[in-house]
Amino acid sequence: MPANSPETTNTPYSDYLSRAGLSVAPILCGFIENEVLPGLSINADDFWRNFASVLAEFAPRNAELLLERENLQQQINQWHQANVGKKIGASEQLSFLRSIGYITDDVENFSITTDNSDDAIARIAGPQLVVPVKNARYALNATNARWGSLYDALYGSNVIETPTSTSKGYDKVRGDAVIQYTREFLDKAIPLANGSHIGATAYTIVEQQLIITLADGEQSGLKNPALFAGFTGDDNTPSSILFKNNQLHIELLFNKTGVIGKDDSASIQDVILESAITTIQDCEDSVAAVDAEDKTMVYRNWLGLMRGNLQTSFKKGNEIVQRGLADDRQFISPQGDAICLSGRSLLLVRNVGHLMTNDAILDTDAKAIPEGIMDGIITSTISLYDMRKLNRLSNSSTGSMYIVKPKMHGPDEVKFTCDLFSKIESLLSLPANSIKLGIMDEERRTSLNLKACIHAAKDRVIFINTGFLDRTGDEIHTAMEAGPMLPKESIKDAEWIAAYEKSNVAIGLQCGFSGKAQIGKGMWAMPDEMKAMVESKGAHPASGANCAWVPSPTAATLHAMHYHQCNVIDVQQSMLKEVANKDIDYRSSLLHIPVLENRDALDDETIQKQLDNNIQGMLGYVVRWINDGVGCSKVPNIYNVGLMEDRATLRISSQHVANWLHHNICSDEQVLTTLKRMAVIVDEQNASDEGYQAMGPEFSDSLAFQTACALIFKGAQQPSGYTEPLLHQMRRLQKQQT
Repeated sequence: MPANSPETTNTPYSDYLSRAGLSVAPILCGFIENEVLPGLSINADDFWRNFASVLAEFAPRNAELLLERENLQQQINQWHQANVGKKIGASEQLSFLRSIGYITDDVENFSITTDNSDDAIARIAGPQLVVPVKNARYALNATNARWGSLYDALYGSNVIETPTSTSKGYDKVRGDAVIQYTREFLDKAIPLANGSHIGATAYTIVEQQLIITLADGEQSGLKNPALFAGFTGDDNTPSSILFKNNQLHIELLFNKTGVIGKDDSASIQDVILESAITTIQDCEDSVAAVDAEDKTMVYRNWLGLMRGNLQTSFKKGNEIVQRGLADDRQFISPQGDAICLSGRSLLLVRNVGHLMTNDAILDTDAKAIPEGIMDGIITSTISLYDMRKLNRLSNSSTGSMYIVKPKMHGPDEVKFTCDLFSKIESLLSLPANSIKLGIMDEERRTSLNLKACIHAAKDRVIFINTGFLDRTGDEIHTAMEAGPMLPKESIKDAEWIAAYEKSNVAIGLQCGFSGKAQIGKGMWAMPDEMKAMVESKGAHPASGANCAWVPSPTAATLHAMHYHQCNVIDVQQSMLKEVANKDIDYRSSLLHIPVLENRDALDDETIQKQLDNNIQGMLGYVVRWINDGVGCSKVPNIYNVGLMEDRATLRISSQHVANWLHHNICSDEQVLTTLKRMAVIVDEQNASDEGYQAMGPEFSDSLAFQTACALIFKGAQQPSGYTEPLLHQMRRLQKQQT
């Protein structure tokens, strides 16, 4: 057994426990053997023996796939270097990329055969949250965001502008504006046969029909009576009314003595929207998990979610608040039958990708094992609590589990993941394809081979999505030698991005995703700018995407309104008429690399502003990652606008600066000077945070500052431009020092 490495944080390797030829950190071993396996009646020796057999089969394949990435990148670098100064068309790039196997053989048209998926995946279009599972409070908040108060979301955000109030309590002017906005929304989502929800005075049930008494005393039913889905209470004075529009629910809550209801014409206390339909509990980009201690925390919270007993407490004001998972919601149908709706978002878990290893477990050669394999085995085993219904609150009603797999490069890597899942299913005695797969279309080789990637997972795929940040980070790194990239804002308007978004939806629909799987769109990154989100994010369902990422439960409730205004299934069916049985090929546009064709278009001021913006954001994120182990947080940008940052934002920023440095748009000295100047600004922005460790003025003493420097100056050499290797190395050193 090797001696404790300089990067190891807590447990010397000599203290690891021997299991089936593997060496397992005591904290993780104890968690699995004492907390996970007993309730599943799985013998520990059998578990570790199976674990070792999976590693023996799949770790070498994992290594081969990573080597293939390196070989392809080297060939692409050499090709661009050999063609410096030449105007290269898409056809030449396509021919070259095919010749080296970067673009694989095309596949014939097909439809995915995934079955046994929950309605929240297959048939309900709506918002999706992504949350670090390492943080129990955030994990619970997101899971419980299946239902959200529209009143609260509107009142507490900037969607509605009202005169500034000096009142410390309830602002009635603002409250009235919220009620008016909500009634207008109801008129669009669940219109009446006559009249308006505005000013309505009563909602009653008569002979299984909903009757609304209007402001003028007249009565009306719904324009579409089928939208009335249920109620609680009694017919004459219901406690709540349930509607269902575009597969999404709306609930009106009544309370004659409530703070809002007592002054409302119909005694409506609140309007609740079914909001975050699905939530990705993240083990990857939003999580800082670098060792056995961190990974155990991640897995323990996932266990609590799967068993239905995760709880946490936190201080709010002067009170200690206890939080657990929300119960299901009970209603009576118009015909008098019982209705039970899940009180929680359907959970997917995002495992890490193929790149990283983790020494929480060492293989038979005392080497850290592939972390993605470890995640796959452990998160799947934990999910047995839900799949076998050994929990208090259910996640999947169909006995499936859902793993989102990030950063896969091309169909061979997707096939590897499917083979791994099949092996895990066999060892856990699960039916084939019980473990469903979400494919993140965030790497260039996946985008160019998306149809083949889906085909490799056609029996279990439930999700594809687009993400500007990671996809652009990979674009910059893959084409590092092609030339200096456009300014970051201009990349968003480049031809390849539009092609990327259209291609993802079109190929997903052609492969039979409608009614079976999710087509997703990326994150709205400004959690405080909800007015802008409401004005713009409606484009996502209108594009044919049946889920899109939002940064908070509040954002989920606000974004849910878009899915009442747009029937995504209808949009998809209309689009299918355009794409069915056609040769969909956006690759010529996808290979329109966003390089700067005229360097003189960049003046000194533009260059410096780009450096300032990129580097300030990097430092704001990295300082929390390294010093505090926070993988996702709202970080103020250079204009003090809070942005949700995770490793994807870090990847694009670091690669962009590294690219400009590589092509002499800026100098080492200029970048280092900017790093120091921006570090001072970030220190000032965080000065009020208790326990904050400043990066300056002794920059050489700050591991966070050194990490940001390395991400830039070593950026061109990082595998695929990923930030994880440097972040993990420096975080482990930071933990060791503290």
